[in-house]
Amino acid sequence: MTQGISQKKAAELLKQYGFNELPSAKPKNVWQIALEVIQEPMFILLMFCGLVYVLLGDYTEGMILLCWVFVIIFITFYQHRKTEKSLEALRQLSSPRALVIRDGQEIRIPGREVVPEDVVILNEGDRVPADAILLESQHLTIDESLLTGESVPVIKTEEKEAHVFSGTLIVQGKGKAKVTHTGSETQFGKIGVSLQNIEQESTRLQKEMKRLIRSLFLMGIAISIGVILAFYLTRGNFLNSLLNGLASAMSILPEEFPVVLTIFLALGAWRLSKNNVLTRKPSAIETLGSATVLCSDKTGTITQNKMEVAALYSGEKLYYKKDFKHSLENIQEVLTVLVHASQRHSIDPMEKAIGNEISRLHLAKEDLDLVKEYPLSKELFAMTRVMKSKNHPQSHAYCKGAPEAIFQLCHFSEEENARYTQLVHQLAENGYRVLAAAHCEITSAELPEKQEEFPFVFCGLVAFEDPIREEVPGAISECNKAGIKVIMITGDFPATAKSIANQIGLQHNDQVLTGAELQNMSDAELKEKIKNTHLFARIVPEQKLQIIKALKANGEVVAMTGDGVNDAPALKASDIGIAMGMKGTDVAREASSLVLLDDNFASIVYAIRSGRRIFDNLQKAMSYILAIHVPIIGLVLLPAFYSSLPILLMPMHIVFMELIIDPVCSIAFESEQEERGIMNRPPRNPDELFFGWRKIAFSLVKGFLLLTMVVVVYFLSLKEGHTDNAVRAIAFSSLIVGNVFLILTSLSDTRNFVSVILENNKALVIISTIAFTLLFLTIGNPMLQKIFSFEYPGHQHFLTSIIGAVSVLFILEMIKLLKLKLKS
Repeated sequence: MTQGISQKKAAELLKQYGFNELPSAKPKNVWQIALEVIQEPMFILLMFCGLVYVLLGDYTEGMILLCWVFVIIFITFYQHRKTEKSLEALRQLSSPRALVIRDGQEIRIPGREVVPEDVVILNEGDRVPADAILLESQHLTIDESLLTGESVPVIKTEEKEAHVFSGTLIVQGKGKAKVTHTGSETQFGKIGVSLQNIEQESTRLQKEMKRLIRSLFLMGIAISIGVILAFYLTRGNFLNSLLNGLASAMSILPEEFPVVLTIFLALGAWRLSKNNVLTRKPSAIETLGSATVLCSDKTGTITQNKMEVAALYSGEKLYYKKDFKHSLENIQEVLTVLVHASQRHSIDPMEKAIGNEISRLHLAKEDLDLVKEYPLSKELFAMTRVMKSKNHPQSHAYCKGAPEAIFQLCHFSEEENARYTQLVHQLAENGYRVLAAAHCEITSAELPEKQEEFPFVFCGLVAFEDPIREEVPGAISECNKAGIKVIMITGDFPATAKSIANQIGLQHNDQVLTGAELQNMSDAELKEKIKNTHLFARIVPEQKLQIIKALKANGEVVAMTGDGVNDAPALKASDIGIAMGMKGTDVAREASSLVLLDDNFASIVYAIRSGRRIFDNLQKAMSYILAIHVPIIGLVLLPAFYSSLPILLMPMHIVFMELIIDPVCSIAFESEQEERGIMNRPPRNPDELFFGWRKIAFSLVKGFLLLTMVVVVYFLSLKEGHTDNAVRAIAFSSLIVGNVFLILTSLSDTRNFVSVILENNKALVIISTIAFTLLFLTIGNPMLQKIFSFEYPGHQHFLTSIIGAVSVLFILEMIKLLKLKLKS
């Protein structure tokens, strides 16, 4: 018996090599997260605006802005910690228990304490704790799908230094192995380390927002200087001009932009988490909404990573699963042979599939005693179990295995061999894994030494499939309608890839690019070939990364799904990596941007839909911000250039406006439902700006329309002979009412304002109610009148404000209707 290493030596090796743990990112503390948030230019802008207000003595506005910084830090930290806790709960392979031999004794230790030179005992159902060389094998079969992507278990023998790998699952048999590598030196670990060399770029939206905010910031500074000069030239007193002009002009700076962007992404991540999509990087949400290509691994993503009986060949006829219940008499014999040739309570996927089919069909399974078992061997890929009934003295031999092995055991003629081999190939081309079954009665008292000595009679064939997930065809169809190209990447044969593609409705034009072909292609050739390729077969992990790079070089926005360690580099290199949470590995999850907690492919479609909704609403919010700042700028500048006119907007009025603008942008627009036909349109052009000049121009048009209305009401009030305070009250009321109507028409690009109201956007209802209530109080309450420099002119004089605001609403709704007609 192997003595293994001593406990003393194990302690020395543990100190030398460290714990047997996969590389993983260390959680960030609150100070690191806060520092990252504050270093962003958009947050520097927020802090700068707040500090300027404080220095100018406008403590209310200054403190509001500075408080927003801390609110954003809190939201970001909360979401980060929530994500880390969820990921910690998902760790299934981080440190399995391991059975090792030390000082000649079998002891069970935490997997993280396994060291090189340890001898580990591998039993059915165990996870291999580290990379090792096999010393002994007794029918050892291992599921290596998380590492290789192949769903079929691999038979391991100790000859030729067979290797077993960390994290793989023992599905049958047992063995012993000597550990060669632990931790980051294992195959799992090496892939994890390689991820450190793949840099993730900022998203397009992040880059564009930084440019837009910088441009608007510079524009705001220029306007600030202009306002200060205008006040000084028209009113004199440089100090007052500096204070009043700068205090008013600073309000037009786009401090809402960073608030809106952060709140949108944080709330978007929260909404996704409610639908089993964990967001590790909130900025990836908008990228997913504009994805043009979705690359999916087959095993465990499109398929269920388990085996099911798909077809049975018995009595010279092929029966598919849908026909089983109507053909029980014809298939019962072959199923009986298969189940008796399988181990009881097996975790082998094919043997489990046979047992599940027996149970599904409610077939009686005779309780037999095992007399002898003939295991699989390298020379003969077949196994035989000799069984005996308690009530009958006669024994029976039940055999199953590779078709060619069973044909050999049944001593087929050349004609029979050719006929059945052709049938096997036909099934294999449909993506099935095929086994054959044979049976015989034993008349001799002594059992033969080898399986070849049994007088086997051929019973039939069984075809297994790794079934596709039920939700996949619908998800593929959604992607097709949304203009998203779906690519399937698999390690299976081309025929299997085509079969799966046909089942899920994946368009492929009968073209498959194999790993061997890919290996001989230049980058330029692959870039051209990949434009019309939807299927990749016999692909190794390194080539997945090559495919992602070629797609990105073509300007595609690439989303990649996967669950195995072999997917991790491609997950990190893609624009948006989507890992499976239940069956996925830690390495894959840490490399991803999104994690599907339910491993449901349909959740990807929900995430894409949510990404598009967030993108649309974010555009509308930004458009509204620009639009509402136009009348603010105009009403600040107007009295600056005409000293005879009363000042309309004072700091308190601007604070009042901010109380409406900030919540509306952050909450009302974010919670607005998706646009009609959101998944029936192609992704936006990756080269198209998030907020291009056309959108900016339309925003300015809406703002100038509102400004024109307020100015008209303003001059009409002056003409009627009202006092300055009464004119200010009337003009300000028209601005507030017009602002609420601007919000109503801006919330949707495809629905009219009546539909928006009927949809019961709670945030909009609450904010509008508060805005109108505060407006009535400031105009009617004597104390608030004094603070806001208002005077009540009589309710009839507000009729022009209401008419003006309704006119703006009508014009904008007509423009919306015209744009919809032109698009259709």
